[in-house]
Amino acid sequence: MSKTIRIRKGLDINLKGEAEKVMLDENLPNLYALKPIDFTGLVPKLQLKEGENVKKGEIVFFDKYRPQIGFASPVSGNISKVVRGDKRKMLEIIISKTESIDCVKHNISDYDLNREEDIKKLILVAGLWPFIKQRPYGIIANPEDSPRDIFISMFDSAPLSPDVEFVLNDKKEQVNFALSVLRKLTKGDLYLGFRKDSNLVSLINNSADYKINYFYGPHPSGLPGVQINKIAPINKGDIIWTINPCDLAIIGDFLLTGIYNPERIIALAGSEIKKPAYFKTIAGADISGALKDNLKSNNVRVISGNVLTGSNISHSQYLGFYDSLVTVIPEGNEHEMFGWAMPGLNKLSMSQTFLSSLLPKKKFVANTNLHGGHRAYVVTGQYEKVCPIDIYPQLLIKAILAEDIDKMEQMGIYEIIEEDLALCEFACTSKTDVQDIIRKGLDIMIKEMS
Repeated sequence: MSKTIRIRKGLDINLKGEAEKVMLDENLPNLYALKPIDFTGLVPKLQLKEGENVKKGEIVFFDKYRPQIGFASPVSGNISKVVRGDKRKMLEIIISKTESIDCVKHNISDYDLNREEDIKKLILVAGLWPFIKQRPYGIIANPEDSPRDIFISMFDSAPLSPDVEFVLNDKKEQVNFALSVLRKLTKGDLYLGFRKDSNLVSLINNSADYKINYFYGPHPSGLPGVQINKIAPINKGDIIWTINPCDLAIIGDFLLTGIYNPERIIALAGSEIKKPAYFKTIAGADISGALKDNLKSNNVRVISGNVLTGSNISHSQYLGFYDSLVTVIPEGNEHEMFGWAMPGLNKLSMSQTFLSSLLPKKKFVANTNLHGGHRAYVVTGQYEKVCPIDIYPQLLIKAILAEDIDKMEQMGIYEIIEEDLALCEFACTSKTDVQDIIRKGLDIMIKEMS
């Protein structure tokens, strides 16, 4: 039976520049990138070398410690460059697209899509497995596991997030086929979380096969971690898989055609975009062409993802693997004289310090300025106001800093990943890098529990 759950704690960050539901020209550039840094806990190993030709859907690199998990090329072309960082860490694999399309075609009829093992083999050989992530830890799922449940949040509540209903509007067949196949990967339930009063639920056929629930309230109501906590919390030893709703269309398209086609509809948003709207492209695309002549100024930060959890791609403008949003906001590199003493009518803040608190529906132009440096880490109660998950976030962070494994377990480390406490970082008076600390704690647990 469906539940309707209200999320009371949280915060909607009202920013200017929401994407209008119109489509811009298609953006199909010559350059694309696979970025191993998009995949937490991955140790990449190249299967194809720099200078070699690659087919669309061909495995380019794989996980050194789980070699069955491969990562496929989004286009056919040539591996033009492998970008490395400190200690030769692999950052980007740049692929130059060719005019002729040469793709890997898989024979779907060779696999029984009613058998769990055959489904896993097909998804693995096609390079689609990275779309499936696991809780706890927020890493790519282990194909040898059998999850307790699968959770898919069918809406995004983050600032300026894309409208999933608009993105999946003409993908009904692909989405439903993907869901029907993925349902067979768990002996538990497949949960779908919809925004209350959403029309997107009409997209789902055979809805009785899934556990459908509705959520309303501020961000982070659309995060899988929040929905898991409210419906069927994770206990020690549980494994839950999660999938991005926009990735369902890619998975379903492959299962119907046998061809890997990671087409994405991207929301181009933010206060520094002249015409915020949607455009069609391919995962990993160079988006510099889509931004050309559409920026209000040059002093901007380009973010693949949302302003809370996205990655800065200002200097290397390739889409992240999982992202369906590009946000552009002003770079906050100016000095603010007496900013704390001003009335703050145009200042975004969750506190009652500024006059802006009297205008709860006002949309703001927010930049990247920290408004001060790091300060002493003190107990303020701010985290609890924006964290709807039933944990004590500040005590958990202190346990991570102390590397106290037992205390981390007691405080709920298995329940969360970085995005679940991103609002705590936004609200933090001490300017603490909460998400980095959470990832440090998760990495410690992976090492200890391996």
